[in-house]
Amino acid sequence: MNPEALIDQVISIATQAGKLIREIYQQGSFEREIKDDNTPVTSADMASHEFIVKQLKQLTPDIPVLSEEDADIPLLQRQQWQRYWLVDPLDGTGEFIAGSNDFSVIIALVENHRPVMGIVYVPMTEVCYFAMAGKGAYKRINGSISRIQSKQLSVTAEQHLRLAVSRRQDPKKVLRLFQDATQCELVVLGGAALKSCLVAEGEADCYVRVGPTGEWDTGAAQIIIEEAGGQLLDIELQPLTYNERDSLLNPDFIVMGSPNLQWHKILIAS
Repeated sequence: MNPEALIDQVISIATQAGKLIREIYQQGSFEREIKDDNTPVTSADMASHEFIVKQLKQLTPDIPVLSEEDADIPLLQRQQWQRYWLVDPLDGTGEFIAGSNDFSVIIALVENHRPVMGIVYVPMTEVCYFAMAGKGAYKRINGSISRIQSKQLSVTAEQHLRLAVSRRQDPKKVLRLFQDATQCELVVLGGAALKSCLVAEGEADCYVRVGPTGEWDTGAAQIIIEEAGGQLLDIELQPLTYNERDSLLNPDFIVMGSPNLQWHKILIAS
């Protein structure tokens, strides 16, 4: 199975799911519930989930799908998967509810516990970020596709960091992880995947996430940032794991544009 042969079709699936979300968003009428983990889910999440799962199963019947909205699959079953689709049908549900445009559709292909393909589609701007292992990271906007690269900072220079943070999280929770918070300029944006993509295209130097996320939040972002020249690691600077634990929750993590920096000295936690 060649991921390169599937990328255009998967981008199309993400785009169509994004159109469904945008229609519901613009209508301004949607159902909302609170899940068992105390996070919100809307009828837009579920519409996107049902569409993506159906389309992926038609495209690749032999590849299982793990979606945030249907993730109650025991490890005993999941560990048999050599490859699988990892999906967040609507990343940034809180932003969607609040009336912000900062939400996206995320689809990743994971092989042998590593993301090898990732798509992040932004319904309200129609921007699409995508990457495949060994093929580079790209951004499509208004039909034009360009390669993106993270900003590589000099190891010898004093580090002034553009730090992507959530508009719905107290930035102090993130800044306290830095040895010198005064060197951080905050770039405020919603949606975990969008902040990761901001680093991938060089508009921010790093993004630190403090608080619960799922593997579906980072799968596509990881391959995109890696192909753009950066890294996504946990806050102890260790690789994230995929489909190797009972829990699908991530630890706190950092997306860094310049892996060559001495992050073990920049961050207090590590």
